[in-house]
Amino acid sequence: MRDREAASYLGVGVSTVWMFSRQGKIKAIKLSPRVTVWAKSDLDAFVMSRVQSA
Repeated sequence: MRDREAASYLGVGVSTVWMFSRQGKIKAIKLSPRVTVWAKSDLDAFVMSRVQSA
């Protein structure tokens, strides 16, 4: 998923997706210097970790 898709999927803003990536909470995949994507499975794992800790 691209940044906007990931943000929509997580229910957060695009800047939050990038912040989570910088913090290592979700793994970003660099396809090229200007293209970054996130795997749905990684986003699902992040959501599940948040649900279990709440």
